[in-house]
Amino acid sequence: MGAQIHPFHTFAIIEVQGAQSNHQEIPVVNEISLTLTVNGEEWVAFMCTPLQQVELAIGFLYNEGIISSLDEIVDYRLCEAGDNVDIWLTFSPPKPRSWTRTSGCSGGATAKNRSGTPPIPVRTTYAAQSIYHLIDLLYHQQSLYKTTGGIHTSALCTTDQLVITVEDIGRHNTLDKLAGAMLLHQLEIDNKIVITTGRVSSEMMQKAIRLGCEIVVSRTSPSALAVQLAQESGVTLIGYAKRNQFNIYAHPERLAL
Repeated sequence: MGAQIHPFHTFAIIEVQGAQSNHQEIPVVNEISLTLTVNGEEWVAFMCTPLQQVELAIGFLYNEGIISSLDEIVDYRLCEAGDNVDIWLTFSPPKPRSWTRTSGCSGGATAKNRSGTPPIPVRTTYAAQSIYHLIDLLYHQQSLYKTTGGIHTSALCTTDQLVITVEDIGRHNTLDKLAGAMLLHQLEIDNKIVITTGRVSSEMMQKAIRLGCEIVVSRTSPSALAVQLAQESGVTLIGYAKRNQFNIYAHPERLAL
């Protein structure tokens, strides 16, 4: 599947504390430009962490509504340099004429804003303790963050476990990686929950809705437009989640409080 670029570099720095300084070497998270080529045509370039590039590319196509299943992919390949993913489809979708730069860190892209998704009904209610438990699990899964800092972690969850966990310098990229991993591993997950360290902006909420998530949990804040999208789509939106507290911004009826 091609060479894997190292996810971090080591740099010599000077650490200053008060009037004291000392020299040391620390790991710094890597960032690359990854090109997505569809049916031989370059479509878009992502700024991302060089981990799970194939999942990122496939998940992006899924979250953008270009593909709906793995059956629509004939083949995929990560180049030897690790900075290009070629994907061949069973059909020839028109390349979007322009991409909107999103508010995501490292410069995300989307072809359009989607709305009008049928609201997700309340099928299950969840205890607050389930959210606290998932937050605690996420803390323990942040492997690259613990090494370098400066990176986001997102997980696709059930009520009691993290099914897929991914990391990337771009928070929006993490939800594309979740979608790609779900397709590649052909996972069928009921009552999906997404938990993320990143801020939930409108494009993050759109991707979570596309994944069919009932609950979106963030360790930080949502944007006003994300709250509106959650309200319209029937998604329970939780922000500022910690091990013992959180804020509910939309659809609290899904939680047994």
